[in-house]
Amino acid sequence: MTKALHPSVRVHERALCESVDVGPRTRVWAFAHVMAGARVGADCNIGDHAFIESGAVLGDRVTVKNAVLVWDRVTVEDDVFLGPNMVFTNDLVPRNAFRKGPASFLPTLVRRGASIGANVTVVCGITIGEAAFVGAGAVVTHDVPARALVMGTPARFAGWMCDCGERLGDGLACSCGRAFRLVSESAGLAPKETA
Repeated sequence: MTKALHPSVRVHERALCESVDVGPRTRVWAFAHVMAGARVGADCNIGDHAFIESGAVLGDRVTVKNAVLVWDRVTVEDDVFLGPNMVFTNDLVPRNAFRKGPASFLPTLVRRGASIGANVTVVCGITIGEAAFVGAGAVVTHDVPARALVMGTPARFAGWMCDCGERLGDGLACSCGRAFRLVSESAGLAPKETA
């Protein structure tokens, strides 16, 4: 007996959703392809021409804009935004004549609440931290700390971001009322304890 998708999942008639591991209320739009073996959480939105490969994992409430490519061994946690035309990689040294299997691909992890802008390339084997923000067009070649703003080619540190999406000033406090503390340059910011 084959498992069926939850009745609240919406797959456009011109989309291809081969995976049965798709959470409730997820929408897959025209010309998107979700391969068998991909895991997609609840309340996700997968835009036109997006491709989610076998072995990719999307958490809950992930927005995958048009033409995004999510390959095997990429894990995206909850509440992440993937901007239009951004792409992940999974092989640092691709050679057509010397093909490797998925076991040799390097995993990539995008932590909860991160936002990745349009036309970003994320090189495999890295972690993008919680609530981090990657500016449009960046090429990410190293780990990105939690709540860091990175931009450019290659992506470089450009400041700190609040969970609400506002850029933080020197005091690491936001007008929304959240305040943060620096854990370390590599780990990034953590919420400040309130008394």
